[in-house]
Amino acid sequence: MAEQAFIRREPVVNRHRAIIATRLIVYASSVAEAAAVLRQLGQVWPPVRSVIVALDGCWPTPELLTWTPPANVMIEIPAAALDDPATRDLLARLHADGVALCLSAYDGRAALPAEPFRFLLADFPAHPRLDDPPALPLAQQLADLSAFDSAIANGYAGATGWFFLRGQPSWGPLKTSHAQTVRVLNLVRRNAEIGAIEAALKQDVTLSFKLLKYINSPAFGLGREIQSFRHAVTLLGYDKLNKWLSLLLVTASKSPTAPALMQTAIARGRFMETIGADRFDPGQRDSLFITGAFSLLDMLLDARMDAILAEMQLPAVITDALAKRSGEFAPYLALALACENENPALLIELASQLDLSAAKVNHAQLEALTFADGLQLD
Repeated sequence: MAEQAFIRREPVVNRHRAIIATRLIVYASSVAEAAAVLRQLGQVWPPVRSVIVALDGCWPTPELLTWTPPANVMIEIPAAALDDPATRDLLARLHADGVALCLSAYDGRAALPAEPFRFLLADFPAHPRLDDPPALPLAQQLADLSAFDSAIANGYAGATGWFFLRGQPSWGPLKTSHAQTVRVLNLVRRNAEIGAIEAALKQDVTLSFKLLKYINSPAFGLGREIQSFRHAVTLLGYDKLNKWLSLLLVTASKSPTAPALMQTAIARGRFMETIGADRFDPGQRDSLFITGAFSLLDMLLDARMDAILAEMQLPAVITDALAKRSGEFAPYLALALACENENPALLIELASQLDLSAAKVNHAQLEALTFADGLQLD
């Protein structure tokens, strides 16, 4: 049944660690099942970046074409499937339709078809260097950022995976520059006078600029331009602004990996908010968003999570989820993390515990990607 076919995702980054595409892996027992899952996602398909579609559990065959790939789709073909006549037939038809192709599990020895590939995905530990690759090589199965740097040094153009979430230890207290953003957040959470909040924002002009940028972004969907913090308070109220001010902290990092971490954090928040839409009231949904968005604050701010949380006046349901992985929001955060995990059994188990269908989880993942892309974080 298509209802049981889950999707997980991972980013594709270039040598500068900027996200250039998303890789969606569809866990399905048949191509027909995978195509049915993909057909369900047309309304939330992320339009900003390229999307590589890979199948896990079956090789791609012409049955996949019962789904019409959006213009930004690349279809991933496993190298081992090149000997399958049905897969070769699909390759020819995709190429004739102008659909871009990627080759995965490339080892430099496979006999390639006439159809061109845009990317070659290779296991970097097993193949540290590819001689004269016929397309841009992307490294897979990277352990951490150090492995990524080694892959780039060995001629890879980028990588796919969550390696940038590993190998970045977080130490130390909250930096002064970040503490100012926390101060503004705490003022809003206490419903302080507008003048006091405006004065705090003016101490760092970039905070006001970024806040208005996010509120006026397509992702917010307001339909009218907000020109000042006072205008935003009047129109939205303090509770809603708290969510958007939280983005100022998430996007405060200046590290080379920050854009990828930011998108991941915000997509987690939006995913949790969407999944909880029919289970929590609006205020709690905003708190779900903040929980997911803050789940990478330690890496983004290069500080211990406990040091960050100690400075913030957050509800216990958020701090319990972030610091202890306990409380009402913890299962939703665990599910968000499972969408980034290579273990589909864990994703299925956690979704089942929350009584969520694969269709709901898949839909929320893509909607979250579209939302994060709409904020123009790069």
